[in-house]
Amino acid sequence: MSKIDEVRSAMMQAMKDKNKPRKDALSMLLSALKAKFIDKRADLTVEEENTIILREIKQAQETLESLPADKEEMMEECRLRISIYSEFAPKQMDENEIKAIVKAVIESLNIDNPTIREKGIIMKNLMPKVKSKADGSLVNKVVGEFIS
Repeated sequence: MSKIDEVRSAMMQAMKDKNKPRKDALSMLLSALKAKFIDKRADLTVEEENTIILREIKQAQETLESLPADKEEMMEECRLRISIYSEFAPKQMDENEIKAIVKAVIESLNIDNPTIREKGIIMKNLMPKVKSKADGSLVNKVVGEFIS
């Protein structure tokens, strides 16, 4: 079952439950997924679907962070969207899982003592393995720990 079908099903359930805030949030997510589907003119891959969902979560977080403190209603709406979108997001890797993959990539590149100059090579080989499975800033931090 594609994410579009999952989100549509959840939105229908929210409509049956008369849960307007949830239905509205799911409608926005469904629109983002459908827009990409229409642009691509083909079915979306799981990775593309996950990328869209993570992008929507990130946008809601950025909106939440940029809102002034007196906009409590809008802040609550952003928090609700983040929690609903997270239901459909892939499980994110934790720091230990990322460290294991970074270590494996460094070993596969035969780099004994990684330096800042080799960071680009490491990241180039690492990112396809963790894309949409881990937060990019966390990956960057973990790679930085390995560089001497």
